[in-house]
Amino acid sequence: MNTPQTNVQTLISAEALQALLADGTPVVVIDTGFDLADPQAGERAWRDAHVPRSHYLHLERDLAGANTDAGGVFRGRHPLPERADFAATLGRCGVTPATPVVVLDRQGGMYAARLWWMLRWMGHADVAVLDGGAAAWVAAGGALVGDASASAPESAPPYPDRPSLAAIISIDDLAVQLGRIRLVDARAGERFRGEVEPLDATAGHIPGALNRFFKDNLGADGRFKSAAELRADFAPLLGAEAAPRIVHQCGSGVTACHNLLAMEHAGLAGSVLYAGSWSEWSSQPSRPVARGG
Repeated sequence: MNTPQTNVQTLISAEALQALLADGTPVVVIDTGFDLADPQAGERAWRDAHVPRSHYLHLERDLAGANTDAGGVFRGRHPLPERADFAATLGRCGVTPATPVVVLDRQGGMYAARLWWMLRWMGHADVAVLDGGAAAWVAAGGALVGDASASAPESAPPYPDRPSLAAIISIDDLAVQLGRIRLVDARAGERFRGEVEPLDATAGHIPGALNRFFKDNLGADGRFKSAAELRADFAPLLGAEAAPRIVHQCGSGVTACHNLLAMEHAGLAGSVLYAGSWSEWSSQPSRPVARGG
């Protein structure tokens, strides 16, 4: 893809982003690089070297909300923020309904996909993940800069309230529908099987879930596989189910968005996110747990 496009969806190449920026298209670029083991590492890396004009959003500060509800019930490690709070965040980045947005990270899209999904949750369709992230930008001849000058006024208006373009399901609704929907878990196989659990209360998975490790969406070059390859990969998991009856989850609602993005890119639109994911489910002793393959 070597010509500018004014409507960005699912994935965009580094070359296409470079063309958009060179053409003067008012695209907003947002870096979401993150490291669970060192939560400040992504922001440090962005300050040191980033795609020109890009903003930075932090997973725990900007892309997640309080992990307990008003009654003190645990909502998961990275629950969604309040829509009004996230609308203000988008406004500070200069995002309006007319703005194309490109999101990226340095981790194969695992955090960028979360922001891609959240923008769709806010009703913003014109958003794509930079395929291959910062490494693809550099490989295509793009420079990284060390200034952090991309900013919008603190008084920028929030993103307006719009109908969501993304489907979501609560823990209670998921529990009622187990056995009637197809549940796809994006975690690594050893965590899915319950052999290890480095982060959450209990090892294992939600009964009936199938495993699709999110990194399997990528080729050896760190870019997403082709739409045809992804359709073939997902076919055994989906069976005869249509995408709207597919629910995605992971540990905390982050890498599940990678599978959602892969399906969307493959033309399998409309699947659903369980944002609380295993971290919320496993925190409630009354919820059943499965182990093994």
